Amino acid sequence: MSASFGKEYKLCSKERISELFEGKKSIKHFPFVLHYLANRHANQKTSFQIVISAPKRSFRKATERNRIKRLLRESVRKNKVILEQFLHGYDAHLSLFLVYTGKEEFPLTVLDKKMGKTFHELTKQLIYENL
Repeated sequence: MSASFGKEYKLCSKERISELFEGKKSIKHFPFVLHYLANRHANQKTSFQIVISAPKRSFRKATERNRIKRLLRESVRKNKVILEQFLHGYDAHLSLFLVYTGKEEFPLTVLDKKMGKTFHELTKQLIYENL
């Protein structure tokens, strides 16, 4: 598994995103809310696809929102191995929607730790739901 985080990890399908929110499965782990939808036997290049969002209500300037999203993408890139190793054994595909709910920007080291904990919590939740 490579450490890159390319375009194939980006979730673009409007239908898939609407299904994601209709399913109402989410994990809240400050400063994130992670909505997810599992799909078995998906013929995808990657084991998961993700959308990253930062609210305009909390970060008025576009440069602030873009910086938050850039930090979150880097944090996901560093911690994606957790999900890929877990999903590899189940032949499953995840659609993820990550919303940043914090009111201020955290340093990358803090975001990395919290993203790792969020992904571990997601794997535990998927095991509990029998993927």
